[in-house]
Amino acid sequence: MDMRGLSSIFDWFVLVSASSSRRIGAISRAIQEKLSKTHILPLHVEGRRNPYWVLLDYDDVVVHVFNKEIRDFYGLERLWSDVPVERFDDKCLEKTSQKK
Repeated sequence: MDMRGLSSIFDWFVLVSASSSRRIGAISRAIQEKLSKTHILPLHVEGRRNPYWVLLDYDDVVVHVFNKEIRDFYGLERLWSDVPVERFDDKCLEKTSQKK
């Protein structure tokens, strides 16, 4: 979600869904490991022990790795429905863009 111009705190929200707490942990660790190899470290991490939601704060980019039901419940897409969104399919093989 492109938050530039709407938030003075961050520029991008990245929302990821996973079907289990094990996958949530694996995804969030993989993001941190890949970015740390390029010397990009999170300012803050929330929910490492939470099986439903991990938040990775990279200053201008905030990554949310959700359990699908929790993501649906909080509905960040609905809350920020007027921002431009980049969507990726389940396997991230095809990218589609859409503006709301």
